[in-house]
Amino acid sequence: MEPYNDSWIYSGSAKERLWNKSAIGQKINENDLLLSPSEVIFCHDHRHLDWPSDDWLKKETGKNPNLINESIILEALRVPGNKIILTKNYKGKNDFIFNKETWGLRWNSNDHPRDGEPESEVRWFHSSEYIEMNELLAWAIDARSRNRIAEVLIVDNEQAVVTYNITSENPIGEILPPNDKDRTVVSKLEKIKIEKGNLYLGYKKWPSEQLGIDYQEGRIIDEITEEYISKDEKDFSESTEVFSDLLKRGLHPRPGFKYGTEWRCYDKKIGIDHAPWLVVNPSNKIMTWESACLASRLAAGVNKTWLQPLKINGMWKYLGIIRPPANSRWTNPIKK
Repeated sequence: MEPYNDSWIYSGSAKERLWNKSAIGQKINENDLLLSPSEVIFCHDHRHLDWPSDDWLKKETGKNPNLINESIILEALRVPGNKIILTKNYKGKNDFIFNKETWGLRWNSNDHPRDGEPESEVRWFHSSEYIEMNELLAWAIDARSRNRIAEVLIVDNEQAVVTYNITSENPIGEILPPNDKDRTVVSKLEKIKIEKGNLYLGYKKWPSEQLGIDYQEGRIIDEITEEYISKDEKDFSESTEVFSDLLKRGLHPRPGFKYGTEWRCYDKKIGIDHAPWLVVNPSNKIMTWESACLASRLAAGVNKTWLQPLKINGMWKYLGIIRPPANSRWTNPIKK
């Protein structure tokens, strides 16, 4: 192999097989293959190619401290048979369009880049990295606009890899939300201040099931719901804005403490079905991938979708970090 910028030109006898069977590298000079350093590592481990030199790995990791993690991500994607084109310096004949933040384009094992569009756009992160929530959502929406899955792969300090799909969710329910009259009726009722809320008393019929929780002969209203009842919309805190938005969407938000979230949200009357969504407080925007993966795994374990509210251009959007189906959870063989 010969160096070329930050990549390596491979002109050996296996070059046609590497591209035609596995779509490894990029065609260059109409004949040779241009391999990224992570592709060189994959070919050494899985296609029996020799290192370009005895000290190659030492030199390349010295130039790029992320190389080992990147090669582990590539291995997790390629071992199941996926075809991957790395977007850095991509100059292919197909002129695939992709987001500038996309690290790689993925085709499944039965497809090939020469035959059509990719199934997904891929990014990877270390578990210790903090998530740029708004940017991640914008990337997922952009990838979806091309009918592609937005996939992220996370690698940890054990070099273990997990996969998540990033989505822009649109939670909708069938419950009629409270109206201004309902809120006015509640605001005029007798109430007793309790810790973190109020206990409302002295009503014949409670105007809206989505507001508060029954207790004895009264109704407990927490601080967020109290603000929703008593203040004008323009004076809402972010938490109350989200609560109001969930109600407008026909949902019934209930406390999500036991799931580690602000709310669990029902799309039907409570008792008909389980709550399909877990929604975190909008202030919870500073999070590492380690924490996000834990939250998403917990949500998946109880058949719910974990959502992060984000205010974009004055409207609330909902970022989903979702465990994909079992046949799309790319992981790597951990070598002990």
